[in-house]
Amino acid sequence: MKLSTRSRYGTRMMLYLARNGEQSPVQLHEIASHESISVKYLEQLIIPLKKANLVTSVRGAKGGHRLARSPDKITIGDVVRAVEGQTELVECLSHPQMCERAETCPARPVWNMPTRAMYQVLDSLSLSDVVQTEQALMKGQSKGEWPCIRKK
Repeated sequence: MKLSTRSRYGTRMMLYLARNGEQSPVQLHEIASHESISVKYLEQLIIPLKKANLVTSVRGAKGGHRLARSPDKITIGDVVRAVEGQTELVECLSHPQMCERAETCPARPVWNMPTRAMYQVLDSLSLSDVVQTEQALMKGQSKGEWPCIRKK
């Protein structure tokens, strides 16, 4: 499975908000500048993130966007689900009516296993976890390991 730019850029935007948006709202042009993503694209991504109650907006001269919840309460899985729409490897998992063989298809459970495994990992990583790992990498305290991944 290949995640689209919606997931990658949406995650980058949410991580930026996790790092910078706690004191005051952040404007999209600031995120665009720091993350090298067009403002137009961020405008498209902010809509599903707001609908999923992951981001709130503040109007006015000092307005912008901030996380709707604490960064430790938002997972990467939440972000991917919000911006991607279809979140399964194959469409018949979420829409079995699209396939006349859905009820008896032996491959359908096969496609369900990696989908569930992917979201198990994405749901185990909060925005805070990724920011903490990023900080450790920047300080040279980590060699790319993910100390934040919780064993379940």
